[in-house]
Amino acid sequence: MSHDATAPLDPQDAYVDVAAEIFRMLSDPTRVRIILALQDGERSVSQLAEVVAKSPTVVSQHLSKMRLGRLVRARREGTTMHYSLIDEHVRRLVTEAVFQAEHSVDDQPPHHRG
Repeated sequence: MSHDATAPLDPQDAYVDVAAEIFRMLSDPTRVRIILALQDGERSVSQLAEVVAKSPTVVSQHLSKMRLGRLVRARREGTTMHYSLIDEHVRRLVTEAVFQAEHSVDDQPPHHRG
């Protein structure tokens, strides 16, 4: 089932429940930070841990769930795991959520300041 990106979606669409699962998966701030850290490309667990200021163990646990949720993919290089976003949609979804948060906090959100 494919959708025209400009056509309105049906509230009864079979993907609505899956979309809600994706929102649940992204309801953790660490996971949102991981997505943002991956927006420019692949990173190792240790690189992600440094960027999101969490231990590699915590980051690995989140990445495992995100991998099961098909938000990220993993690639092994020797003993190092590298992660990347599975597609552009998750990055856009998180970016839009952050922009909405800016609107909730600021009268003049940073993304409108140019």
